[in-house]
Amino acid sequence: MTPRSEPLLWLQLIGFGVLPLEALLLLLVLAGSDPGPLPGLERLLCWAIGALAPALLLVRRPADVWSLLLLQTPLKGRRELQRRLSRLQATPVLGLATAGGAALDLPLLWWIDRQAAVASPFSPFSTCPRLVALLLAALLLAVMLWQWQQLLQSVWLLSRKPETVAKTAPLSLAELEQQRLCLGLPLLLPEPLKLPEPSAVVPVAVEPQQRTEETEGADLDQQVP
Repeated sequence: MTPRSEPLLWLQLIGFGVLPLEALLLLLVLAGSDPGPLPGLERLLCWAIGALAPALLLVRRPADVWSLLLLQTPLKGRRELQRRLSRLQATPVLGLATAGGAALDLPLLWWIDRQAAVASPFSPFSTCPRLVALLLAALLLAVMLWQWQQLLQSVWLLSRKPETVAKTAPLSLAELEQQRLCLGLPLLLPEPLKLPEPSAVVPVAVEPQQRTEETEGADLDQQVP
């Protein structure tokens, strides 16, 4: 029962490349409108809606690791290994990491909004009102936080040993519905990856006659002064 045979865990690692692109999109969104009279208050409200509130939800109900936000693996189609790994998501380490990601979103949003004027000539949202831009930015922050948690969970689960997974009880369907945030259409049914088995080292048997010759040769070496 190795977690590395689950393709969706590897697919979640795409977040390493997607998160910088979403930060760039956030810059273009905020560059389309001028800040209001209280830009600091606007940023705080945007962060509270797009990062703080989703973080409280994701700490209480972590994102289902078998969900890609728009698509997910059907609950009734989950393999036993997938349900065992879903139980391993419940760890305080991942909850703290999610809260840390939400906290980092505030300085990121603050810095991007202050530098947004540089990208205003390239922004496709130039006619967008400030309120709409802030709501779109909040939506982007929520998606980034979702992917941040999914990325951390995938790295965590891929590093679990097969012995640890085998000792973990599978999560029931009722527990999945109540304890995990399962979003997306239930259309994903990927087959597990076929990983090569480690080759076993076969000991070479020594024939009795060969052993006798080696012993006699060692005795002669000891007798020679």
